[in-house]
Amino acid sequence: MRALTAAPGTANSARVDDVPDPPLSDGAVLVRALALGVCGTDREIVSGRYGQAPPGQKRLVIGHESLGKVQDAPAGCGFKAGDLVVGIVRRPDPVPCSCCAVGEWDMCRNGRYTERGIKERNGYGSDFFRIEPDFLIKLDPALGMNGVLVEPTSVVAKAWDHTERIAHRSRGFAPKTLLVTGAGPIGLLAAMIGAQRGLDVHVLDHNDRGPKRLIVRELGATFHLGSIADLDGFKPDIIMECTGAPAVVRDAFGRTASGGIVCLIGVSAPGQDMDIDVGGLNRTMVLNNDAVFGSVNANRKHYEDAVAALEGVDKHWLARLITRRVPVEQWMTALDHEPDDIKVVIDFS
Repeated sequence: MRALTAAPGTANSARVDDVPDPPLSDGAVLVRALALGVCGTDREIVSGRYGQAPPGQKRLVIGHESLGKVQDAPAGCGFKAGDLVVGIVRRPDPVPCSCCAVGEWDMCRNGRYTERGIKERNGYGSDFFRIEPDFLIKLDPALGMNGVLVEPTSVVAKAWDHTERIAHRSRGFAPKTLLVTGAGPIGLLAAMIGAQRGLDVHVLDHNDRGPKRLIVRELGATFHLGSIADLDGFKPDIIMECTGAPAVVRDAFGRTASGGIVCLIGVSAPGQDMDIDVGGLNRTMVLNNDAVFGSVNANRKHYEDAVAALEGVDKHWLARLITRRVPVEQWMTALDHEPDDIKVVIDFS
């Protein structure tokens, strides 16, 4: 069968390989791949900056934003042939740590977790893959190809889960405004969930090309172009930083209303020093009871929350987020960022 592989640590090593059928040790459920979403993590793996192959192997089958259809499943496992499904990415560590032991592997404390298509486990970028029933999510068939957005939405659902837990530190804190920095797929999905919660949503991006402005408006939100400093003193209750751009991260600190929350979802590249008034920032955040935290990955509950969020939004709006579909044979072109791209999908169907 065809598989998209790379040698982690080696740049420009990605290719389409002919590999054996997936082993039963990967899981009892056999799934035929329909689509695979591409994100920055995949680009980092292909560039040789990230990722780990399975023990004893030199190459990794990449792909963690899956969508597939069950081909075969054992009786009584909760799945049957024809079910539309998405695979969970992370697996708990073998110890397990205190978080992994209670199903919160997204909060693993010792770093010994593994991840499909990223860290020590082959991913979902092959014609077929096997998976354990406990790490498989069933979708409403009506979601169709939009189901490939479940994994990135799960990351956002986790961010919202933790944001709301922090908000509950005060019985009087009732957030009304949200600023999302970055109108990529994560930013737009964060804005989507904010709109579903009835917030006044604002989305800030540096690029006004393509459909982003219209997509934001169709969500009932406000689109802004430029930097946080251009927002004329606007102080939202919540900021969700989805770019990972160091200058945007810096500008987000101390920019909320009093008692506000900054959630960092975008991942920055290391080694980028910036001038910052640490004393002034500390003074602002302490005196205003501000909170800043980072969020990554998701557990099963967050995948289920993601499915509910996607099922609750207009399917035509969702479909607009998928701006390019690339056949498997040309999958490397999916890694090239084009000006109008939001979410690029590799089509196995």
